[in-house]
Amino acid sequence: MKKTICLSLCLALPLSATLAIAAPAEQLQVQKTSALAAHLTTRIQWTEFPQLRYSNADLKQQNRAAILRIHADESGQINKVTVQESTGLKSLDQLISQAVKQARIKPHLVDDTPVPVIGYQVFHLDLKDTAQDCHYSFDSTVWQAQQAGAKSAFQYRSQPQLNVTEDELNGHARRIQFKMKADKYGNIHKVKIQQGSGRYALDQKLIQALQGAQVDVPRKFWIYKKSSLKDEVRFQPAECEG
Repeated sequence: MKKTICLSLCLALPLSATLAIAAPAEQLQVQKTSALAAHLTTRIQWTEFPQLRYSNADLKQQNRAAILRIHADESGQINKVTVQESTGLKSLDQLISQAVKQARIKPHLVDDTPVPVIGYQVFHLDLKDTAQDCHYSFDSTVWQAQQAGAKSAFQYRSQPQLNVTEDELNGHARRIQFKMKADKYGNIHKVKIQQGSGRYALDQKLIQALQGAQVDVPRKFWIYKKSSLKDEVRFQPAECEG
């Protein structure tokens, strides 16, 4: 009987030791997979900018502005929105917050690893001129030359889809100079604003319109590296499509 008990204890000891060693290893593994610190920024990069739809009645007949604090996960999906500076109207704050939650942020990479983003975005909501509803499409310097049959450094395969209202110009002429990078297949992969319009939301709207666009470039430009293309677009308050 004593031999049987001793044998049972001996068999149990290696198993206990194995469990004791395994526990710390398991704890270490959990620590390794803990989330990286969020990237803090005051200039959020959007892949889908918030689409605000409002009327003069929503503004209570005066221009409004708000600042929102926005949290996004590693994939760029927005999971939390708080109002830092209110428009003064709770219903309007909620309208902006809902639009932001439907938008998407460009993931931020740290050593090729995506991390959460916490950032701030200013929104300006101006009264609309109900007497005239003007819209601007993409009509850049290169696109105009292309439509006129003139020579240009490259050509767009189709007109980028851009719809800008006169309200977004805030009563001033706007000019945006930008640079694009395209691969050998003509796909635009990167858009950089070289001279902004002075309206961050307008610049971001142009970037979004150009992402995914396609161009044709003379073969000589592909020899050494990806093609770097320059263009600019202008918006004049007096010139719009009714």
